[in-house]
Amino acid sequence: MSQFSARPFSERTALWLQQSGLHPLLARLFAARGVDSPEDLPLDLKRLLSPTELKNCISTAALLADIFENNEPILVVADYDCDGATACAVALRGLKMLGGPEIPVQFLVPNRFTMGYGLTPEVVELAAQQIPKPRYLITVDNGIASVAGVDRARELGMEVIVTDHHLPGDTLPKASALVNPNQPGCSFPSKALAGVGVIFYLLVALRAELRKRGKFTSENQPKIENLLDLVALGTVADVAQLDRNNRILVANGLKRIRAGISQAGMQALFQVANRDPRKANTFDLGFAVGPRLNAAGRLADMTLGIRLLLSDTQEEAYELAHELDRINRERRVIETGMQETALAHLQEDQIAGSIEGRNSICLWHSEWHQGVVGIVASRLKERFNRPAIVFAPADGATGEELRGSGRSITGFHLRDALDIVSKREPGLILKFGGHAMAAGLSIRQADFEKFDTLFQAVSKELLNDELLERKHIHDGTLSAADFTPEIGDLLAEEIWGQGFPQPIFYGEFEIGQQSLMKEKHLRLQLRPVGNGALDSKPLTGVWFNRTQTLPAKAKLAYRIATDRYQGQARVQLMIEAHDEDIA
Repeated sequence: MSQFSARPFSERTALWLQQSGLHPLLARLFAARGVDSPEDLPLDLKRLLSPTELKNCISTAALLADIFENNEPILVVADYDCDGATACAVALRGLKMLGGPEIPVQFLVPNRFTMGYGLTPEVVELAAQQIPKPRYLITVDNGIASVAGVDRARELGMEVIVTDHHLPGDTLPKASALVNPNQPGCSFPSKALAGVGVIFYLLVALRAELRKRGKFTSENQPKIENLLDLVALGTVADVAQLDRNNRILVANGLKRIRAGISQAGMQALFQVANRDPRKANTFDLGFAVGPRLNAAGRLADMTLGIRLLLSDTQEEAYELAHELDRINRERRVIETGMQETALAHLQEDQIAGSIEGRNSICLWHSEWHQGVVGIVASRLKERFNRPAIVFAPADGATGEELRGSGRSITGFHLRDALDIVSKREPGLILKFGGHAMAAGLSIRQADFEKFDTLFQAVSKELLNDELLERKHIHDGTLSAADFTPEIGDLLAEEIWGQGFPQPIFYGEFEIGQQSLMKEKHLRLQLRPVGNGALDSKPLTGVWFNRTQTLPAKAKLAYRIATDRYQGQARVQLMIEAHDEDIA
């Protein structure tokens, strides 16, 4: 079952925003997304929440300043996804900017296939072998659950500073410092900071501390804001909730990319993705640039991606970016094969009638790739509107271990659901962690059916028919006068994403010529009906991954975009849904 409805908004608020100078269409869209007053519109940096509100941020900055003064070796321990890679690059670049190029700081990113996630004791053992041996480990985008790893580090004479944004477990690690907006007792108003956002905040606090100690003045201090292109990429690619604070970070990062003053690695990623950085938007970061960086951690070693983000020469950056692009193409081939196998399994379930009776999906296959299970889980979640967890054999693990990645739907907190399973059957889940919408875990292969049964039972308890109903939310209709390249550009410039969704409109259209592109995408000629459309010109519409044609007249949900070809700008509608498909 599905539901099709308009996103509600206050006309009074929309009028207020419009009277402040905002475009009438944006005023309506922003009002529907919780922007309550004109004061909430500006996204300049001075409106960022203060680091003083982030628990332990100021005291940790003072600790880092002491480490600088003692010239003690530092090792940054990163995660192997896009958020972790950008956080690592921000940490290294920022620490060098503030402490000087001679500061002894290195980085280490675990191999996801042999060491798993986070600061494990095995990663700590490897860290202790670095030359020079680090005195301090700084985790970025991980560490909040690394109780054993932090203990092992202390045994080996190293202290740990944890910077993370993931939800904590029942026990916190005994770190020298812990900066995480989601830790107990933290009153920071934005719980949605990505890992890269947390380390950026710590660097801002460190700069203030060094200023207080007389190392800089406000006039000659390093420009930490030069790293905001990386902060924007990590935040969007990690699908962090775009509350106002995150929108400020992303907006200012995109401003740097559009102005041509981003990192060499960022420019190279835009080039290999065939995207124009002058018109960079959140879609580019989430669906073109981010996946290419993520590919390194999925199939190879994220060290490659971090090297790209740390590169200062265009020649080296382009060479590394082309290698990432090659790996990403390989990832797509693997993903397609895994998805086809997964759908074949589920098709068998559908024939038996069992998929409709399930509130969750759990699958594994002996030949699936550990680095791609998260993407396949996301595809299954989108297709069936159910929480999905996909497992693959863990490389290098003993006892036939499976490592899984899950994606969830609104209303079902995935990490909390795994916690319930873990408490009901202690030892079943070897380890787990994550967020409401995404999580990772490990189980024994022999326990897969037991886990599936328990997870399905929890999903039955926590999900009802209303939550399982697919919801198509739209932003109302557009008049014929709104179908212009200018409107497409206006929307493309704004900061859309998780929690501040890209606008989807709804309307009735006469359907003209229909054809297939690349045998899998439907191309349409459309003419709007009503709203002053009598004399309107035909529009081009594209519906990706649909081959079934439409009737002569249809009600469609769509995004509006501007397509540029040979110097000409034209409107293009990106079709999302058809009312008969959801009846």
